[in-house]
Amino acid sequence: MDNAHTKSVEEVYSHFSVNESTGLGLDQVKRQKEKWGSNELPAEEGKSLWELVVEQFEDLLVRILLLAACISFVLALFEDGEETITAFVEPFVILLILIANAIVGVWQERNAEDAIEALKEYEPEMGKVYRQDRKTVQRIKAKEIVPGDIVEVSVGDKVPADIRLSSIKSTTLRVDQSILTGESVSVIKHTDPVPDPRAVNQDKKNMLFSGTNISSGKAIGVVVATGVNTEIGKIRDEMAATEQEKTPLQQKLDEFGEQLSKVISLICIAVWMINIGHFNDPVHGGSWIRGAVYYFKIAVALAVAAIPEGLPAVITTCLALGTRRMAKKNAIVRSLPSVETLGCTSVICSDKTGTLTTNQMSVCRMFILDKAEGNSCSLNEFTITGSTYAPEGEVYQDGRLVKSSAYDGLVEIATICALCNDSSLDYNEAKGVYEKVGEATETALTCLVEKMNAFDTDIKGLSKIDRANACNSVITQLMKKEFTLEFSRDRKSMSVYCTANKARSSLGKMFVKGAPEGVIDRCTHVRVGTNKVAMTPGIKERIMSTIREYGTGRDTLRCLALATRDAPPRKEDMVLVDCARFAGYESGLTFVGCVGMLDPPRTEVAASIKLCRLAGIRVIMITGDNKGTAVAICRRIGILSEEDDVDKMAFTGREFDDLSPQAQRDAVTNARCFARVEPSHKSKIVEFLQGMDEITAMTGDGVNDAPALKKAEIGIAMGSGTAVAKSASEMVLADDNFSSIVAAVEEGRAIYNNMKQFIRYLISSNVGEVVCIFLTAALGFPEALIPVQLLWVNLVTDGLPATALGFNPPDLDIMNKPPRSAKEPLISGWLFFRYLAIGCYVGAATVGAATWWFVAAEDGPMISLYQLSHFLQCSPDNPDFADLECHVFESPYPMTMALSVLVTIEMCNALNRWNNLHSSLLRMPPWENIWLLGAICLSMSLHFLILYVEPLPVIFQITPLDLTQWLVVLKISLPVILLDELLKFIFVALGKGRWGGAGSRDP
Repeated sequence: MDNAHTKSVEEVYSHFSVNESTGLGLDQVKRQKEKWGSNELPAEEGKSLWELVVEQFEDLLVRILLLAACISFVLALFEDGEETITAFVEPFVILLILIANAIVGVWQERNAEDAIEALKEYEPEMGKVYRQDRKTVQRIKAKEIVPGDIVEVSVGDKVPADIRLSSIKSTTLRVDQSILTGESVSVIKHTDPVPDPRAVNQDKKNMLFSGTNISSGKAIGVVVATGVNTEIGKIRDEMAATEQEKTPLQQKLDEFGEQLSKVISLICIAVWMINIGHFNDPVHGGSWIRGAVYYFKIAVALAVAAIPEGLPAVITTCLALGTRRMAKKNAIVRSLPSVETLGCTSVICSDKTGTLTTNQMSVCRMFILDKAEGNSCSLNEFTITGSTYAPEGEVYQDGRLVKSSAYDGLVEIATICALCNDSSLDYNEAKGVYEKVGEATETALTCLVEKMNAFDTDIKGLSKIDRANACNSVITQLMKKEFTLEFSRDRKSMSVYCTANKARSSLGKMFVKGAPEGVIDRCTHVRVGTNKVAMTPGIKERIMSTIREYGTGRDTLRCLALATRDAPPRKEDMVLVDCARFAGYESGLTFVGCVGMLDPPRTEVAASIKLCRLAGIRVIMITGDNKGTAVAICRRIGILSEEDDVDKMAFTGREFDDLSPQAQRDAVTNARCFARVEPSHKSKIVEFLQGMDEITAMTGDGVNDAPALKKAEIGIAMGSGTAVAKSASEMVLADDNFSSIVAAVEEGRAIYNNMKQFIRYLISSNVGEVVCIFLTAALGFPEALIPVQLLWVNLVTDGLPATALGFNPPDLDIMNKPPRSAKEPLISGWLFFRYLAIGCYVGAATVGAATWWFVAAEDGPMISLYQLSHFLQCSPDNPDFADLECHVFESPYPMTMALSVLVTIEMCNALNRWNNLHSSLLRMPPWENIWLLGAICLSMSLHFLILYVEPLPVIFQITPLDLTQWLVVLKISLPVILLDELLKFIFVALGKGRWGGAGSRDP
């Protein structure tokens, strides 16, 4: 039934042809069940494990590697002699890499489906209904409930469906709707129609929503929606329809992979085609097919060389290290790829309650009457320090510390706050904090009593547990609470009837608290000291104007009026079952004072907002609270300045809905605050921001927040939030603190900068390997590097320094710059030229090292370049190779020289990559990153290991080098540092950079 909240109870009964006393007939139940189905959320139809595995192999680079592994495996089957074992190493290692990557990918996608499954925990198992087949209420399975059923709920029950209340069988009905609204304060319900068809769920006070909990009271209502048609069901459908987007880095790597795969394919085909003329060379036994297979193997080696196999492992390691650092800052990352996304966050959409504020209501101002005569009066106004539930704070008047016991009015305020109250403070020893027991508003009053210490209680030496309620206990021992007149919507107040514990008389006194307009209208007197003075229009206006100032000023305080009835009726004469009489009992009151409270901003939030502003990050508050309170908090913490035009920068959900699509887009562009919003508003705001190419971080804690959390690039759940919100998010804040988000963004920027460094490092290394393979094939030289050696370099010797680059400290001014664009390429322009130049040198140096051994080494064959480039034609019958043993071309020395030069150059490249892209090593020495130096030493040690420890040289087809050969390796390798320094100098000289600055690592 649509808009059931706007209909009268009679209209709802008529719609379902049902009455409260008998309920639905069995035929009606059957028809409704056939029409609407079971009252349960359908299970998520997730992808099968096999489908998820297959998806991991849709990437072009992965497919090229898989193809290379399969081809290598087939070719290995035809190898003879000693090469048989080593031939199988390459496909085996590649397959291991692909399997590891697939496992990580499947695990991450499985986690993404948890959010929808977590909704199931909010489905109740049983419900209580009235049906015509029985005369009394009956318990049935919740999934059997249908629209039109008459359902009974009472304290402790979980609401089994969306229900329109028809009658409340207790004084009040309070419902905990926090899973839907995120607001921790329970909501008081009624049965009157809410005429606004566009009312948000918070304002539908005559509705119960599936999955919420009954805090107190008992009621009966009509089921108006079940299953996926409930509010929680709509959230489930929205989450199911939300596709998981790839992070900016993943998109860039996908684009790079696609481009690289095309280049690889072209180069491999080119290498094979260039050497068609050599297919019949004598070394192949005159067999064209054997020649074609040989060059096919070279093409496969080229593919292996071009793909940075170690990149996924290094990225995962770097992100994992980042998550550990973030966890120390109370930001628990659930999705590894989201870590780098934080680095380009441009908008943070934050909840108010508990994130920007403490979610601990605190009384910060109060007043009593000082003097009153005729129509004039003066007030004593006080401020109270302390913004948490800890009983720590002082009372000040005009900046001067005062003792509450010196003011009779304050003593009476403390008495009312302690007695007209059902809450208490509890010290949580495990967490080391004070927590509320009961409603937030009442806990604020309990905490106020402790801060006031109006009876001068000796609190020194008390343990924190005993200190929690010490002052309240003194007051509650003086008076005995006989009964409570619960809060009701019509009179907007509640009261307690108390008698003195030591008095022989049974005469009582009533203490009242409630909304100022409701309480003050029933006041006939005011308290001045210990005297009662008649309430005159002038005094009333003075009191009300001060309360209006409290409620509409910078703080926008929630005010409660406190009053007493000094001579109430005898308790025996009061009819407590008829709540209509409560207003009469609470009449003839004496106004004592007023307290103003708020959910105070966290002390560190203002500084974090300022840091966001410096970092070019826009902060938008999105809250279910009213606009006035939201704007006031925004001004206090710096989201809005005093000069900002609220009409253009703050909107309610309804105001936003009333705008045209273009006006909504403009509103989102300028907005700093959205108040009184529904879950759908959050998702719509995220969509608009994404349409503007903004990277959005969205916070939330309730079930209602889950769709927006899942839709946003970074969903951030509160540690105290629901399991659904946490499952839908990429990050969980352990301390629910906005400042932790800002710290995580800073960490994300540092991680991305480091990731760019090692991605560029690995890519430049692969460029060198490709140039090496291409040169040897194009020049007709023997292989300088084989696939198993390339895999070793890509995975191990390059992988360690690349991982160490992830430990680079963040730039000091990292949060003084705007966020990077999500479309920013990893390598472009000058950087591309620079890495191409470096890569060409690496490739040429590697081939040159192998060539040196053939043509110039004293212990080498000293052959000519012609003989080297035509080695495939070597045979005893060929006069060009007279007196030359052809097996010299199979010597392991050239490969060893090439591999050693490649490894040494990559270590030098790591030094070039560690610091600012355009900073000289002379200005930023590498020993500032001790991890990098350690990784370089370890990589070189591993290289020595495969050179000098048997049987590794056999597996890698290399041999130990002597000192002379190592000196040649160093002579060929070290110039790469000079080349990179020269390129940096040219860049700076052209005016595109700054020499040696400590700025960004980006160009």
